[in-house]
Amino acid sequence: MDKWLDNPWFLRGVALVLAFMLFASVPNTNLNKSGNINVPSNENTEVLTDVPVNSYYDTENLVVTGVPETVNVTISGPRNIVQQAKALRDFEVYVDLTKLEMGEHQIQINIKEISDRLTVTIDPSNITVSIQERITKDYNVEPEFSLGMLAEGFIAGSPTVEPAKVKVTGAKDIIEQISYVKANVNVEEGTRETVRRDASVLVLDKDMNKLNVLVEPETVEVSIPVNQSSKTVPVDIVPKGKPPEGVTIESITSDVEEATIVADPEVLKDVKKVRVEIDVSNITENTEVTMPIIISNGVLEVSPQTAKLSIKIKKQDEVTLSNVPLRITGQPEDHEVALVEPKTGEVSLTASGQTDLIESLKPEDFELVIDVSGLEEGEHSVDIQVSAPNDINWSLASEKANVTITKKEA
Repeated sequence: MDKWLDNPWFLRGVALVLAFMLFASVPNTNLNKSGNINVPSNENTEVLTDVPVNSYYDTENLVVTGVPETVNVTISGPRNIVQQAKALRDFEVYVDLTKLEMGEHQIQINIKEISDRLTVTIDPSNITVSIQERITKDYNVEPEFSLGMLAEGFIAGSPTVEPAKVKVTGAKDIIEQISYVKANVNVEEGTRETVRRDASVLVLDKDMNKLNVLVEPETVEVSIPVNQSSKTVPVDIVPKGKPPEGVTIESITSDVEEATIVADPEVLKDVKKVRVEIDVSNITENTEVTMPIIISNGVLEVSPQTAKLSIKIKKQDEVTLSNVPLRITGQPEDHEVALVEPKTGEVSLTASGQTDLIESLKPEDFELVIDVSGLEEGEHSVDIQVSAPNDINWSLASEKANVTITKKEA
């Protein structure tokens, strides 16, 4: 055995066998289509996207614009180092502005804490930045919402904002562009109740473009009171028709004197009253009825919707008095007046009124007079003048009397 080990050809044979066995144990994944062996390269390239960029400057007193939030970094080099950098991302991409004055500058984006065995390309690599004085100012927040989203007949009161002011921080030239600080509130269609919403604060220039500033706080609470557009108006009672014969409407009263109506403001300003209509053509007794309150076009609601009416009547009666005496006045001393018609000196009169008054009437309650003052001799037709009790209606069978005036004999 020792002789074999001392034999160089034996050792060479063993080495050849081991080499063949080792070769046979390697998988053939590196064989190409032609059966040749591909030797893997040790170099690699990777593109790392959305790599954050850090900025170094006086953040308390300055504002910097123009620095991108992220960049793409391409790294090339040994495969193991590239893969390690890709996995760990333990490098930093940054811009150092600490030594720059205020104004506009062309600068390069840098990278540090990365292996010097890697080749690095940053996209973009050169940028334009603006360094300006940092300013903070207080602004009132103006709430904004669409009135058209409110339900018909509802109006919005004065909205409130909490807090009413916010602090806006930004570059001096940006702050000088501020024209509006608004909180836009989303109001749902058909809203009938007070709206309370958290709303983001928007800082805008005169052209309503959003400005790049910091706002503290970023949201505010907006409260918008929503109420019905309403007012109180009197209730007018309107009788319709004619009472039955013999019936007089003494009074119509309502348990509702005023009503509240709801309408859009433009309609509301023109409405002065609402009404209740009652047909009196069939009223024969004192009665109570409930009737709807009638509203004009454009009025959406009325409250209450009905009114109770109390109707009091006076029944009418009629009587004919056939013996009412007729008296002559204004008779000249030297003349005689003789009644031609009516010969009896009495007139027939028909009186009407409330039954209790009619029942107690007597002829002497009426005074019938003809005045012959100034009349010359001859025959004359003279108007009969009537004095009657209050609340009594009357009519004469004849409204004139015929008289003859003659001169007395000496």
